[in-house]
Amino acid sequence: HFVHQFKGECYCTNGTQRMRLVARYIYNREEYPRFDSDVGGYRAVTEPGRHSAEYYNKQYLERTRAELDTACRHNYEETETPTSLRRLEQPNIVISLSRTEALNHHNTLVCSVTDFYPAKIKVRWFRNGQEETVGVSSTQLIRNGDWTFQVLVMLEMTPRRGEVYTCHVEHPSLKSPITVEW
Repeated sequence: HFVHQFKGECYCTNGTQRMRLVARYIYNREEYPRFDSDVGGYRAVTEPGRHSAEYYNKQYLERTRAELDTACRHNYEETETPTSLRRLEQPNIVISLSRTEALNHHNTLVCSVTDFYPAKIKVRWFRNGQEETVGVSSTQLIRNGDWTFQVLVMLEMTPRRGEVYTCHVEHPSLKSPITVEW
């Protein structure tokens, strides 16, 4: 039995301003030749790698040097904003009362924010335009089975005639925050 490994490593400094490619060739846990773009070619790491380094420098040097652009630079630019970060799902927002009670009775308003992606979200309660911080609680972020999320943010309150409660949601998928009134 034997194990032959290849390990390509791209090192990026200041974005793509300075890039380095290191390609390691490993046989049974022993590295033999290594390409390093800072060195400019393949070098033997161990004695058995001397022949391979000479061969790779003759056969593959230009192609491997080009991989600094075709692999490292290209992959950096792709992963700088990976698909998961480009995906945006706008949240659905619904306000409900936990109990159906008359005015002037203690109750809980629930702001259900569902089906959003990515997970980063800010949900706040306001009463008559002023942010409420006392009596506010939240569930942990809940993962849905479809890679979206939901969260419930509750406000303990006693509803009074004329008061306006709003749930204010900020999320990367929204051009501006959404405010839903109760």
